[in-house]
Amino acid sequence: MRLTLFRRMSFVDLASLRIKYKSEKEIFLESSIERKEPISLFRKWLQDACETPEIIEPNAMCLATATKDAVPSARFVLLKDVTADGFTFFTNYESRKADELAENPCVALAFYWLPLRRSVRIEGRAERISREASETYFHQRPRASQIGALASPQSKPIPSREFLDQKEKAIKAELGPDGVVPLPNWGGYLVRPQTVEFWQGQTNRLHDRIRFRKELGANEAVDGTLLHQGEEGWVYERLAP
Repeated sequence: MRLTLFRRMSFVDLASLRIKYKSEKEIFLESSIERKEPISLFRKWLQDACETPEIIEPNAMCLATATKDAVPSARFVLLKDVTADGFTFFTNYESRKADELAENPCVALAFYWLPLRRSVRIEGRAERISREASETYFHQRPRASQIGALASPQSKPIPSREFLDQKEKAIKAELGPDGVVPLPNWGGYLVRPQTVEFWQGQTNRLHDRIRFRKELGANEAVDGTLLHQGEEGWVYERLAP
C-alpha cells in the first residue's frame, strides 16, 4: 500500500526549475565600483539587502568550517559586525564549529540575497575576538537570548527538549528578574578575508563575478587586463560564470 502511494506521488522536476535574474541592462561592471576594495562594496550591497523588504534576515550567512583532516561542515549564522578588519559572528566556544576552528582556522562565508539576485562569497581565517568585546555584545542581547546561550550545551547530545526547558527555568530562578546573566564559554570570531567574490545573476546565465583578493601567485602580476590593482592592498579580477 505504501509503495503504491509512493509511486503515485508527483515530484517537482528539479531540472526545469529556473527563475529570471537581471536583464542585460543591469550588468555589474567594474566601473560601478566606487572604491576598488571589497569592504565598501560589501557594505553597499548589505545596505541594499537591508532595504529590501522581501529579505527578512539580510545578515544571515552560511559559515563553512573544516577539521584538520579537511572534513567540512556548514551552518547558518548571523553577521554581527563588518569593519576594515573583517566580518564578525558569535557562537558557543564549545560548539562543533568552535572545535573545528581550533583545529583549522580557514573558513568560508556565503551570503545569498535572492530578491536582489546577488551573492557574496568570502574566504579567510577566523580568530577569536577579545573577551571584553564578546561580553559587551553578549549583554546587549535580549535577556532571553543570554539565558538561552547559558542553558544550551551547543552541539552536545541532550536527552530531551524538556532538559533545555528545565535548565532555562533553573537559571531564571537562580538569577531572579534582575540578576546579570554570566557570560558562558561563548564569544565572537573575526574572519579576516583573503578573497571576497561578488556575484550578480543574469537571466542569460552569463552571470557577473568580480573577485577581490589579497595574495598573488608566484608567477602573477597586475597587468591591467586580467588582474587589476585595487585599493587597500587588494587586487581584483573578473571571473567567467
